[in-house]
Amino acid sequence: MAWQTYDPTIEDAYRKQLIVDDRMCFVEVIDTAGQEEYATLRDQWVREGQGFILVYSIASRATFERLEVFRQAMLKVKRQKPVFMLVGNKRDKQYEREVSTAEGAAKAREFNCQFLETSAKTSENVEHLFKTLVRLLRATKQQEQGVQGPIRSPEKEKKGRKCIIM
Repeated sequence: MAWQTYDPTIEDAYRKQLIVDDRMCFVEVIDTAGQEEYATLRDQWVREGQGFILVYSIASRATFERLEVFRQAMLKVKRQKPVFMLVGNKRDKQYEREVSTAEGAAKAREFNCQFLETSAKTSENVEHLFKTLVRLLRATKQQEQGVQGPIRSPEKEKKGRKCIIM
């Protein structure tokens, strides 16, 4: 699957249809790039979102050190426990690396989430990232339904097959 051409953004939204484990889903990705001017909108998006990708640049220790601030902000807004993935981006810049893979993996263990390194520029692991997150969201939903029973009627379930990922 070819994701959109690499385009470094300040804030953007993407919608993508993809097949994960022979099941179609629609993914809506809202990329705030951590900008403070989107803080009010971010709270609304967090309330509506189901899965969250915490991204840092492997070439910038400062972005890695700000992860906890963003995670805590999301935990404050989200009513139920959100699904997170930690992503070290810019894997194509190995020569500029400031954050080791081991440090990223350790932070993911601290956050109790999955970890992956990607390159948005070369698309390395990007498809894998979204498929993994969709699988995590599906597993979480199945667990919730197993404990609490069906959340929605079958009619609403068919209409509502969309993941919102930040």
